[in-house]
Amino acid sequence: MISDDFDERTIANMEVALDRACERFPKQLASHEARKRIATRILARATRGERTLKGLTEAALMAAMLIGSRKVESRRSA
Repeated sequence: MISDDFDERTIANMEVALDRACERFPKQLASHEARKRIATRILARATRGERTLKGLTEAALMAAMLIGSRKVESRRSA
C-alpha cells in the first residue's frame, strides 16, 4: 500500500502533482485511464527517491504532455 511506503508529506505532494497536471490539461486527462498513467509516473518518480512537489509535478506534467501528444498523433492518423 502506498501509505506504507511514503510519508504523509510525500503522499500529499503526489496528490497535488496529479491535480496540477489534470488542471493544466483537462481535456487530455478527462479519462480515468489517463489519470492512472499520470499517477503511475508520479509513483515511479517517488519510488526512485523524489519527494519534492516540484519534482513530482514535473513528472506529472511530462507524462500529461506525452499523453496529449499521443492523442493528437492518433487523431492525425485517423
